[in-house]
Amino acid sequence: MKAPDFWRRGTASPWPALLAPAAALYDAGRRVHRASGRAESGPVPIFCVGAATVGGAGKTPTAIALARRLLALGRRPALVTRGYRGSELGPHRVDPGQDGVERVGDEALLLAAAAPTWVARDRLAGARAAAAEGADCVLLDDGLQNPRIARDLALLVVDGETGFGNGRLLPAGPLREPPAEAIARADAVLVIGADSAGIAALLPRALPLLAGRLEPQPTAAARLRGRRVVAFAGIGLPEKFRRSLEAAGAEIVEFRAFPDHHRYQAAELAPLLARGDLVPVTTAKDFVRLPPEIAARVEVLEVELVVEDWSPLDRLLARGI
Repeated sequence: MKAPDFWRRGTASPWPALLAPAAALYDAGRRVHRASGRAESGPVPIFCVGAATVGGAGKTPTAIALARRLLALGRRPALVTRGYRGSELGPHRVDPGQDGVERVGDEALLLAAAAPTWVARDRLAGARAAAAEGADCVLLDDGLQNPRIARDLALLVVDGETGFGNGRLLPAGPLREPPAEAIARADAVLVIGADSAGIAALLPRALPLLAGRLEPQPTAAARLRGRRVVAFAGIGLPEKFRRSLEAAGAEIVEFRAFPDHHRYQAAELAPLLARGDLVPVTTAKDFVRLPPEIAARVEVLEVELVVEDWSPLDRLLARGI
C-alpha cells in the first residue's frame, strides 16, 4: 500500500478519528498476540533491527550496514528476514543467482548481497538454520514486535523527518505499537536524517542514541551526476529517493511514486521509458522487482547508511556477543 498523507504529523484530516475504532481493534489484537508468546533464546546471539512504524524507517539499509559492521569486527553474521510478499515459508537460504523476488521478496535479495541471508516466516527457526551453517550471530531484519524471540540486542530505527507520524496505531496512523513500548524494548536508537521530529527528546537519557544518514553510493552517484532523469520508486517514503537523486546531482524531470513493494509490469513503465531524452532510474529495492526486459534499460541509484559514531553500538554488540 501507499502510506496515506494523514499518517503524517500535523496533517489536518478526519480520517484518524474515523479510523480510531479500527485502531482500537488492532491494539487489542496486538496485545493478545504479545501476551500469547513465550520468548525463546536462539542458538547464537540475536540482534534485531526494528521499527515502531510500517515502511520507510530505513530498516533494510541499517541491517545491511550492521551486517558489514559485524563482519568488520570479525564476526560471522547471518541475516534472517520474513521475506515479505514472497512465497517461501522457509527456513531457506537465499541464493541471489537462483531466487526471484516472487519467492523471497525484494528485501531478502538486497540483504543477501551483504551476508548469508535466510527467509523464514518462523524467525527463530531461521536463526537455528543459520547457526547450523556456521553463523555465530543472527541479525533480524524486523522482528521488534515478535514475542517469540529473546533478543540479545534491539536497535530501534526511526526516520528523523517523519518520526512516529501522527502518533496513532494502524490503520489510523503508521504505528505498529506505541512509541513508548518500542523505546522500552530497545537497547539503542538510530535516527536516520536530521531529527526534525524531536525523537531525541522522547528518549531516556541513558539510552544510546546514534545518528545516521542515507547517502548515494559514490559510483552510482557519479553515473547520474548532471544527467536528466525520469525517476520512479515503490518504497515506504518515495520522497527520500527524490532527495537522494538531488544529492547525487541528477536533474529530475519527471518523478512517479508507486505503492511500497509494488510489482512492476512492463506496460505501466512503458510511458516512462518512452522518453528517450531522459535516463530512467530507480532504487535498488525497486530494481529487483522489474521485469528483466525493463531492468536492462534502467539505472539504479544505490544508497548506503553512514553512521556518525558506531562506538555506542559497538559496546552493546561486544556485550551481546
